[in-house]
Amino acid sequence: MEEQNKSKENLLTFRDEIDGIDKQFIELYRRRMEVCEKIADYKIETGKKVFDKAREEEKLDKVASFVDSDFDKMAVRELFSQIMSVSRKLQYQKLAEKGVMGKLPFIQVKSLFDEPGVDTASQDGAEGKAGANCAKARVVFQGAEGSYSQAAMEKYFGKDVSSFHVDTFREAMSAIDEGSADFGVLPIENSTAGIVNEIYDLLVEFENYIVAEQIIPIEHCLLGLPGTDLSQVKKVYSHPQSLMQSADFLSEYRWEQVGLQNNAFAAMKVRDDKDPTKVAVASEYAGQYYGLEVLQKGINSRGGNSTRFIIITNQKVFLSGANKISLCFELPHRSGALYHLLSHFIYNNLNLTRIESRPIPEKDWEYRFFVDFEGNLSDGAVKNALRGLRDEAKNMKILGNY
Repeated sequence: MEEQNKSKENLLTFRDEIDGIDKQFIELYRRRMEVCEKIADYKIETGKKVFDKAREEEKLDKVASFVDSDFDKMAVRELFSQIMSVSRKLQYQKLAEKGVMGKLPFIQVKSLFDEPGVDTASQDGAEGKAGANCAKARVVFQGAEGSYSQAAMEKYFGKDVSSFHVDTFREAMSAIDEGSADFGVLPIENSTAGIVNEIYDLLVEFENYIVAEQIIPIEHCLLGLPGTDLSQVKKVYSHPQSLMQSADFLSEYRWEQVGLQNNAFAAMKVRDDKDPTKVAVASEYAGQYYGLEVLQKGINSRGGNSTRFIIITNQKVFLSGANKISLCFELPHRSGALYHLLSHFIYNNLNLTRIESRPIPEKDWEYRFFVDFEGNLSDGAVKNALRGLRDEAKNMKILGNY
């Protein structure tokens, strides 16, 4: 017992000693930050950038040289890397206080269309969220008529909008890029199947930007010619993913499953073939469009399925009421790079809602990161975070504010 008490006394003594050292750390930290503020003032006056990669690498090499073991060298580099990251954020805040924020190449608008003073984000009537003032807009969607993409388009723009459809996502992006369409409607994420990888890659490749989103509930139905009896059926058509999502229902039947590029194409084929032995898995909307009978509703294996569609344009604009920002960036190959980049959201009190990574096609084993976070491009905290991200990331691109 006496030995245990002595060990406890020693532990308390060591903790007191650490507390004393930590107090000195804090005092030195405060002194360092005071000097950093002076450096920020100098950079404001001279227009110099906050982030000086060469200087920081030189500093990290120097402090690491003061210790001997590999463990200590790594620990000291990590410690000072974090200290310098905090110092940069202080300098960015000083720049913001002085109004030296830099201009973002996006224009804030009250409406995506011609009529001034109408905030499209607040409208959700029978004509769609975009309202009646979208009459002059031309919209492209991917897939056949009767697809979920068309349903999302009509939900947002209204049923009377001028539109056309194309076969591929790339064709839709090209139509917007070249100006044959003012807006495009493309699926970017399904609540059960995850992201649409190709859309992320195309957002980087094309100079098109997200200005809104529309979420559509996905309820797969079994569609057939009017009067079709399930005992007659031999083949079922749909997109492979929809067939997979309806696997539990389809397993009850010994039908041949045929994958097509789009659910609506499946519905169109059943209508055009006029063969009662063929059915399609598609939406009720597609069934109405092609004059098919709903033989069974809600055949998805899981309920609560929905798809998020993005509205894109080739103009760098954002609505005044926009509250989500999407961007992408690449990272330098060094320890802690992603950690330091994401810390800009923490220091500016911004809520990060999504992060995804995609391989960079032309660079083996390198990745591009996509993030969504809450905010508006007119907010000071957002501008502050973006300035830090732009300085420290590689090839950062704002994909949209919506």
